[in-house]
Amino acid sequence: MSTEKLWGGRFSQQADSWVDEFGASISFDQQMADEDITGSLAHVKMLEKTGILNHDDVSKIVAGLVGIQEDLHQGKIHFTVENEDIHMNIESILTDRIGSVAGKLHTGRSRNDQVATDFHLYVKNRLPKIIEEIKTIQTTLVKLASENVETIMPGYTHLQHAQPISYGHYLMAYYSMLKRDAERFEFNQKHTDISPLGAAALAGTTFPIDRQFTADELGFSEVYGNSLDAVSDRDFALEFLSNASILMLHLSRFCEELSMWVSYEFNYLELSDKYTTGSSIMPQKKNPDMAELIRGKSGRVFGHLFGLLSTMKSLPLAYNKDLQEDKEGVFDTVKTILPALRVFNGMLSTVKVKKDNMYKATTHDFSNATELADYLATKGIPFRQAHGIVGELVLKGIQSGQNLQDISMADFKKISPLIEEDVYDVLKPEVAVERRNSYGGTGFKQVHEQIKKAQEELGL
Repeated sequence: MSTEKLWGGRFSQQADSWVDEFGASISFDQQMADEDITGSLAHVKMLEKTGILNHDDVSKIVAGLVGIQEDLHQGKIHFTVENEDIHMNIESILTDRIGSVAGKLHTGRSRNDQVATDFHLYVKNRLPKIIEEIKTIQTTLVKLASENVETIMPGYTHLQHAQPISYGHYLMAYYSMLKRDAERFEFNQKHTDISPLGAAALAGTTFPIDRQFTADELGFSEVYGNSLDAVSDRDFALEFLSNASILMLHLSRFCEELSMWVSYEFNYLELSDKYTTGSSIMPQKKNPDMAELIRGKSGRVFGHLFGLLSTMKSLPLAYNKDLQEDKEGVFDTVKTILPALRVFNGMLSTVKVKKDNMYKATTHDFSNATELADYLATKGIPFRQAHGIVGELVLKGIQSGQNLQDISMADFKKISPLIEEDVYDVLKPEVAVERRNSYGGTGFKQVHEQIKKAQEELGL
């Protein structure tokens, strides 16, 4: 006697329930229930169009699927581990509702191309939402940058004061990173927008199916041209996880700086109470928990990428059960990055910029050292020699507590009689920033140009 499974004809023993639970995927792939029904509706319509099924059978199947989909949206559908996955659960429910005619739905397809189709649709349906959230942050960055073109702050290398820069310039750096993130997801759409439906188990089918019809019904722009490839690869999911990892890396870097800059030591920014928390023991605390959580969740997304890479790395063609492990990481990544993007935008759109503190940090350091070296070079001193002279002045200044702009003209004249009073203007942080007007630089004119271009890109 065969088992009760839909595929159980050649089996004579039933697995124990705990084995069924280990092998089942319904606990997570039910998130593709809507995509599974949508794919089945396209498939059965194609079966009628090609004459494989008659109109009466198709009408019953369509009505049954539509009813299940409506109940699904109302939370009335219950899935079981016994039916393993979302595909067999839906088919079992359909059979209960319309009888044995439901079994004709699976004509000309396999669970292999069915699950690949569902997965493609799942990612395809969510990519536009992710891209939209990224562009929302880009819009916020452009607005904040436009308000802070002439806000002066220290630029850092090695977390040491390097040269003064425009805070607007800093913000536009992250705009550029996020622009590339959005472009990566947009390119990901091309590889997600391909239909595996009709590839069947691995070799296609003997039925006269019309794969272009189902692709058109489902809104796919292409059809997989090789049935083995269609059911066995998940590079579109790997691409998604890679893109998500790079996105989270960028957000994590930004959040690291937010967490530092709201500290007492920096005090450059203040986050809204809406995106911070307090301490259960220390009444004065205002912790950047949301920024820290986004930073922490980046590791979660990285892990999903490495997990799927490891799952895929040794799989022979075509389908293997290992591919059941392809979805949870993607599902969790979607659930992670969408709220992370929304929270990040909330933090950024409500941040308070402490312009005076930023500026003050550039007046009691030596971040204008390059300005003095450049100035000496314009007076005819070879730059390498000028670099050494300024380095010695910095050392003396550190030892004496004197900044470069505090050096007397008499002492400057000892270095070179060509130095004039204009050196003090050159050493001002705002002048140092404004003069860096090379393309893409931090000069105010260049930052305005970056913002203008970004506004055009975003249609603002």
